[in-house]
Amino acid sequence: QVQLVESGGGLVQAGGSLRLSCAASGRTFSSYAMGWFRQAPGKEREFVAALTWRDGNIKYYADSVKGRFTISRDNAKNTVYLEMDSLKPEDTAVYYCAARYAGYGTSPSGYDYWGQGTQVTVSS
Repeated sequence: QVQLVESGGGLVQAGGSLRLSCAASGRTFSSYAMGWFRQAPGKEREFVAALTWRDGNIKYYADSVKGRFTISRDNAKNTVYLEMDSLKPEDTAVYYCAARYAGYGTSPSGYDYWGQGTQVTVSS
């Protein structure tokens, strides 16, 4: 069982930056591939970024965030991060952290554990 707690959301102006954190419970954090997803009002949950288990040296990004967002993990702290730069109003959503045992993927259905979400609002 893995419990995930996101933090770092908030209100920011367009062009600004935020860093989201996701703290995971458990002693086998490095065994899990991690992902970030987001859901805007009235829209389906969509993939944002993911990285592989262990050292996370393979990373995936949605085209809409490529070059602006960076995902990383610190296994010593059981934490995954999402650095978001050059934010746009269309990035406004609830952002969710998710974990899956080993493997990798960009589909929400492939992830086993989810956090409660953190709101990111980008004003124009």
